[in-house]
Amino acid sequence: MTALIFLQHVNRVLGILFMVCYFYQFLYIPVALAIRRKKNPPAKKLHRYAVLISARNEEAVIGQLLDSIARQDYPADLVTTFVVADNCTDSTAQVARDAGAVVFERFNKLQVGKGYALDFLLDQIKEQYGAEWFDGYFVFDADNLLQRDYITRMNEVFDQGCAIVTSYRNSKNYGDNWISAGYALWFLRDAAFLNAPRAQLGISCVVAGTGFLFSGEIMRRCGGWPFHTLTEDTEFTVHNILQGEKIGYCGAAEIFDEQPTRLSQSWRQRLRWAKGYLQVLRKDGGRLAAGIFSKNGPSCFDMLMSILPAMVLTFCSVLFGSAATVLQLILGKNILPILVAFAASFAVPYLLLLLVGIITTATQWHSIRATAFKKVLYTFTFPLFMLTYIPISIAAIFSPKVEWKPIEHKVAVSISEMK
Repeated sequence: MTALIFLQHVNRVLGILFMVCYFYQFLYIPVALAIRRKKNPPAKKLHRYAVLISARNEEAVIGQLLDSIARQDYPADLVTTFVVADNCTDSTAQVARDAGAVVFERFNKLQVGKGYALDFLLDQIKEQYGAEWFDGYFVFDADNLLQRDYITRMNEVFDQGCAIVTSYRNSKNYGDNWISAGYALWFLRDAAFLNAPRAQLGISCVVAGTGFLFSGEIMRRCGGWPFHTLTEDTEFTVHNILQGEKIGYCGAAEIFDEQPTRLSQSWRQRLRWAKGYLQVLRKDGGRLAAGIFSKNGPSCFDMLMSILPAMVLTFCSVLFGSAATVLQLILGKNILPILVAFAASFAVPYLLLLLVGIITTATQWHSIRATAFKKVLYTFTFPLFMLTYIPISIAAIFSPKVEWKPIEHKVAVSISEMK
């Protein structure tokens, strides 16, 4: 009986801890729903930008990205596109050159990953153009596509004094299967129901890998791109939040990217992300926790919760709940309420995630490129996709070494085909 009481108490504590850590994100939802989309005022200055693209064996898709950059309604003479062909064994470099990009080739088998490639690329740019030539730097992945007014819209927010700006992330292949849709729906939720309300409330937004802009001053202050964990984007975000920066958001600037469709590929990518969060947590978690009591406290708290392994808490709750159920059955307790409580321990996470999926799908309906049937179907599979993070998070804790590996991209469509 003592063991049963202990298990029940532990499960309650875990539930309370989860609510304390993450319930505030549900409070973002009414804030997001109350936001009325308004146009940013026209920029007073057209800034000069460098576009940074790290590409490894991306010959199938990089041409479409470069074409969407070339077709921007922003003055072409103020945008220079740079590509680092990183350890490529295909014709990525030649395809990029043919499309008009400035290309640097990098071959380094020891320092592997996007962070090292971006650092190398910025060093080359500083050497040839100087550290003052560009007002800002965009970061894109080779599989991205930009809406025609993307740079114009981002420039409007940047011109208001935001030194770092992230954008609205959509997907090229939402309708491929439940895995690609799971990714896409999460990134839509991240944009519309996390970053948008953060910006509205004066809390720093979070950079998510691609589709963001940072100023030349940020580049000089950071000394290039010294972020080399498995999640260099998260490391960059945390570093700047700890420096007192508030990352802005431009919901009018839409970018598309390609999501994995195979579970093995998705596992590998998300395992890297989960391990990267742990690296950043170990490196800067203490400073974020201390920063909660500073002027930038809400941003520090929000960022700390973003990198904590929430799915581990969920797993522990289910584990202790299951153990309590088994023990109650052994002790001969009334079976019906026990089974109901056991089922609830699985149903509650699913239903909470389903609610998030329904709200995101309904509000972003016209932005999702898929049939109505697939939009509805993949709303119900979204919780299953998210719950696969439980074993991934556990594996990240116990995996001694997780390496960066490229994700194959092959959805070669133009921006006009995304209409």
